Amino acid sequence: MGKIVISESVSLDGVVQDPVGAEGFRFAGWFDRLDGEDRAAWAAVEFEEALATDALLLGRRTHEWFVAKGWATRGGDWADRLRAVPKYVVSSTPADLEWNSTVLKGDLVDEVSRLKQEVAGDVVLYGSGQVAHALIEHDLADELRLMVCPFALGEGERLFGRTSAPKAVRLVETRTVGGSIVRLTYRPRRDA
Repeated sequence: MGKIVISESVSLDGVVQDPVGAEGFRFAGWFDRLDGEDRAAWAAVEFEEALATDALLLGRRTHEWFVAKGWATRGGDWADRLRAVPKYVVSSTPADLEWNSTVLKGDLVDEVSRLKQEVAGDVVLYGSGQVAHALIEHDLADELRLMVCPFALGEGERLFGRTSAPKAVRLVETRTVGGSIVRLTYRPRRDA
């Protein structure tokens, strides 16, 4: 059985919106303010994660961003790994997909539940805020990996939106990344 992992870079106050400046958010590009040491350390951890990933789960806009920003044609081991893994794209509109991708066409809960049965390892979600909210709401996320960046933005879309009930988690790992990033790994407490 597969494991759905939400892997996000977030600000100190939980903002995930427009970290690289692609959407026109007022504080767009906040991730780009990291210094070189922190960015290199972040990239090393993300590459390590990519090597352990069996599939990617992406919203349509995140998928388009990955393709448009050159991951589909970029060189190097990290890009090669991202190209190689199957990608499952959540989209309610017809999408012209490339990059080893399949559209999940039905109900998100049903499609992700089926995907968990079909993929044996980690299915990692990057970006895709609306999909992340739905996975959290429907208790489909098996792990949250949060790269907490040293910025408080004060506004913007946050990873945790409204839910129908409290969502309890337990901390399973804390890791310092570079000089100012902390990676927090949580798993749901479904018994709470």
